[in-house]
Amino acid sequence: MKAKGEFSVNLQPLEAYAPGLGRRTIDKQFQGDLQATSVGEMLSAMGNVPGSAGYVAMEQVTGSLNGKSGSFVLQHYGRMDRGNASLVLEVVPDSGTNELKGLQGSVIINIENGKHFYEFDYEILSE
Repeated sequence: MKAKGEFSVNLQPLEAYAPGLGRRTIDKQFQGDLQATSVGEMLSAMGNVPGSAGYVAMEQVTGSLNGKSGSFVLQHYGRMDRGNASLVLEVVPDSGTNELKGLQGSVIINIENGKHFYEFDYEILSE
């Protein structure tokens, strides 16, 4: 199954635990097939070459996905290698609740003209 839509994101800095690492809160509002909000936390580091960096994050999403209500957790693994970006954004196994129990899948994020869009390929496994 596939879900598509737009989202807004607000990142706010937090006190970092270690020198050279950035830490931020994540707050998102999703529209489209995913009607939800999310909260999370990101840890990042800049490389020594311009355009190189990495981040990891966990994000708790709560709302409805194509009419099914519940929550789930997204795990992020992102990197920039001298300007070449890659992102793995997947549902944490067995993190779905209520009607989203058994949810698994991955998300692609596209940014166009300053707006954020998602494409969520997923399935809900029955027990």
